[in-house]
Amino acid sequence: EVQLVESGGGLVQAGESLRLSCAASGFTFEDYAIGWFRQAPGKEREMLSCISMNNMSIYYSDSVQGRFTISSDNAKRTVYLRMNSLKLEDTAVYYCALDLVGTWCRLGEYHYWGQGTQVTVSP
Repeated sequence: EVQLVESGGGLVQAGESLRLSCAASGFTFEDYAIGWFRQAPGKEREMLSCISMNNMSIYYSDSVQGRFTISSDNAKRTVYLRMNSLKLEDTAVYYCALDLVGTWCRLGEYHYWGQGTQVTVSP
């Protein structure tokens, strides 16, 4: 069964950095994409970044462009999200999700989700 496990969240001060990890397992497809999303209380889910593993195309949302960096270790089927210069408004539950098409990750259909990891940014 497909499983996605996020890790790396925590409580940090504004201006600090975190690196989130998403470990994917339970599937044998080579062409896939992984996206990072977040959802804060009372707000809509937001796509932050994604990477297509067959062509390594990458997308960033305007809200994180220049601060966050997505990367991957394809052998481990693990995708990372390095978050720099964290702001109070970055506080949310962060999720990774899997698209089994893996061509244009921005347009992917993300049907498999991890449990989420909490990121809290304090003043």
